[in-house]
Amino acid sequence: MSADLWLVVGLGNPGPSYAKNRHNAGFMVLDVLAGRVGGKFKSHRSKVFGARADVLEGRLAGARAVLAKPRSFMNVSGGPVKGLCDFYKVPVERLIVVHDELDIPFGAVRLKRGGGDNGHNGLRSVTSALGTREYLRVRFGVGRPPGRMDAAAFVLKDFSAAERKVLDLEVDRAADAAEALIADGLGAAQNVFHAG
Repeated sequence: MSADLWLVVGLGNPGPSYAKNRHNAGFMVLDVLAGRVGGKFKSHRSKVFGARADVLEGRLAGARAVLAKPRSFMNVSGGPVKGLCDFYKVPVERLIVVHDELDIPFGAVRLKRGGGDNGHNGLRSVTSALGTREYLRVRFGVGRPPGRMDAAAFVLKDFSAAERKVLDLEVDRAADAAEALIADGLGAAQNVFHAG
């Protein structure tokens, strides 16, 4: 489309059985952003680009934006993300990926550009498909699994009862962080959201 367009992608797994899982924090944040844009996600499927995703086009933080939730499973998110970047002609500098993060305490939000995937298969897939790590990330903390619980099992469980009491507030804050990236840039947004 044009150089001023942003693409904000939430990572998660499709279907109601996964909807409230920790691994679906990205989808939860995108649903909040969709409410702010004032629209509903619609199916987008470009046969040329293979971009199977639910998308919503609108304005976010005063800028033109496409919100997207891939319809593939988390571990193969890269294809749809790359397809959407190609279809909308969005440069990687204007791609924001919102995802759950084990290495951050529950509810904390951290922002960065680039870096490794920390064992996150969704990020690994996106990085592989794009051929670069240099996209922006909104990292939603879900904390480490208790005891000896496997990390993969932990992220596929729903948030705890205690976490659910404040989940909406924390998801809303992560949505604020995504908007701050667009409106103010990475450095200024980090100053606000890394202060706590």
